[in-house]
Amino acid sequence: MELVSKPVSLQKLWRRLVAISAICVSIGGAHAQNLDQGKSGARLFADGCTTCHHSARGLSKARFRLTLFLFLQDHYATNSSSAWALTSYLESVDGAQHSRSRDAAAKPSAPATRTLRPSIRPPASVPEH
Repeated sequence: MELVSKPVSLQKLWRRLVAISAICVSIGGAHAQNLDQGKSGARLFADGCTTCHHSARGLSKARFRLTLFLFLQDHYATNSSSAWALTSYLESVDGAQHSRSRDAAAKPSAPATRTLRPSIRPPASVPEH
C-alpha cells in the first residue's frame, strides 16, 4: 500500500496553524502564575531590590505616593498589588525614620533634663558699710 500525501491547501494549513496557536496560548495562559502574589512589601524588597539598594531608607523620600507607585509598577513590580505593597513598605520605613527624628527633636537631650536656672537673676544685694 502506497502512502501518497494529498496536497493541503494553503487556507487549510492557515486554519490549522491558527487553531494550534490558540490552543497553545490558552494552555500557557492558564498555567501562568504570579510569583509575587501574597508577599509582603518587606519580602518584595528583599527579593528584588537588595541587589542594588542595601537599605529601604530614603527611597520614598520627597516622592508622592502615587508617583512612587507608578514608578515601581512600570519598572520593578510584576503587577499593581505588588507595586502597592512595595510602595507602602518604602513609605513605612521612611515614615518610621521621620517620626523618630521628629521625636528626638521634640525631646530635650539628657543633660538638658536637669532643672535649668534662669539666665537672668536679680541683682545681688549691695553690702552695707
